[in-house]
Amino acid sequence: MGLADESNNQPQTPTNGGSENISASTLSSLLASKDRDYLLPSTTEADQVKISDLEGKVIGIYFSANWYPPCRNFNRVLIGVYEQLKSNGSNLEIVFVSSDEDLDAFNSYRRSMPWLSIPFSDLETKKALNRKYEVESIPCLVILQPDDTKDDATFYDGVELVYRYGIDAFPFTKEKLEELQREEKRKHDSQTVTNLLTNPERDYLVDQTITRKVPVDSLIGKTVGLYLSAQWCLPCVEFTPKLISIYQKIKQSLEEKGGEDFEIVFVTNDRDQSSFESYFGTMPWLALPFGDTTVRSLAKYFDVQWIPCLIIIGPDGKTVTKQGRNLINLYQENAYPFTDAKVESLEKEMEEATKSLPRSEYHAGHRHELTLVSQGSGGGPFICCDCDEQGSGWAYQCLECGYEVHPRCIRALTPKDSGIEL
Repeated sequence: MGLADESNNQPQTPTNGGSENISASTLSSLLASKDRDYLLPSTTEADQVKISDLEGKVIGIYFSANWYPPCRNFNRVLIGVYEQLKSNGSNLEIVFVSSDEDLDAFNSYRRSMPWLSIPFSDLETKKALNRKYEVESIPCLVILQPDDTKDDATFYDGVELVYRYGIDAFPFTKEKLEELQREEKRKHDSQTVTNLLTNPERDYLVDQTITRKVPVDSLIGKTVGLYLSAQWCLPCVEFTPKLISIYQKIKQSLEEKGGEDFEIVFVTNDRDQSSFESYFGTMPWLALPFGDTTVRSLAKYFDVQWIPCLIIIGPDGKTVTKQGRNLINLYQENAYPFTDAKVESLEKEMEEATKSLPRSEYHAGHRHELTLVSQGSGGGPFICCDCDEQGSGWAYQCLECGYEVHPRCIRALTPKDSGIEL
């Protein structure tokens, strides 16, 4: 659930959002209609705001909808950033472009927003903005710069930038973003498990007793998983028992071999102390204390937008992967130590194993014939329809309806047993 490639920490050029220089003379043509030269204020008591009043400001055109959970999640983050920037006197304004299904939903959603809006009834302007900025998914935040004198306008995804940098992204110029990227690279280059998990007030983690303090330095030289999760998040609650089982198998294997160690640190997104303690009580590893400022800084540092998320830190303190959850789902305990070399070896093993598999099967959970496909022959990342876990590479796929299962999840039937008439 929302709070995504770890090989590249730079913001990517998006297909549905950006930063564009815009002249004051074109502002009206973007946001006004033939019958309207104003925007709706944040409250019904306030006066309408003339579009001309936005001249000279950095403008975020915000495409969103009340019915879509990722929009509501991002909306809370954006409100916090917007209010901080406005309190600092920043010349930022945001204009909401609704994708809500009716006027009541629009009004309900708008009441939570401290910024301006295109009227719900102005379908033509909303459609024109969606077309102009090629909005393919929401939430989407397009940043318009007031200065149109530069020729090297660079496009960025405003949603990603707000999630990653918060108020530090302002004013969303190319120069500012390059500065942030340099600082981000410096932090990652000097990253250690100690500077990731400590702050000036705390140099310890807690165990299940909550009161016993475990020094962060005890993790130095270990492979460490940072597990961002929360009890209110259903996918988290479903993944946690699996992670516990895999964790215990990895620990047992390492103890038998000797020389290496693996630990997990719970980074809570729970909403209160009691929820944190209840959820953490089911886990056999360590945790950051509830309410610790490091929790938020880690989510921002690793650009975590969805939970559950398992970030793997190597024995040298550097990030191995942010895709620990996916690797656990794909390879279980065999994923350890989660390195590129290990993943490449597992992929080769999978390639060899599939050579002996039937090219097609009938599966007890589906009525159509399933065909074995790879990423190069119509497959790719998928969610297994049998176990609800992520898959990648090889799958048995229904070419009629798109049903997909892991090869390991196949419960083979004969065509007669499946009820298929040949």
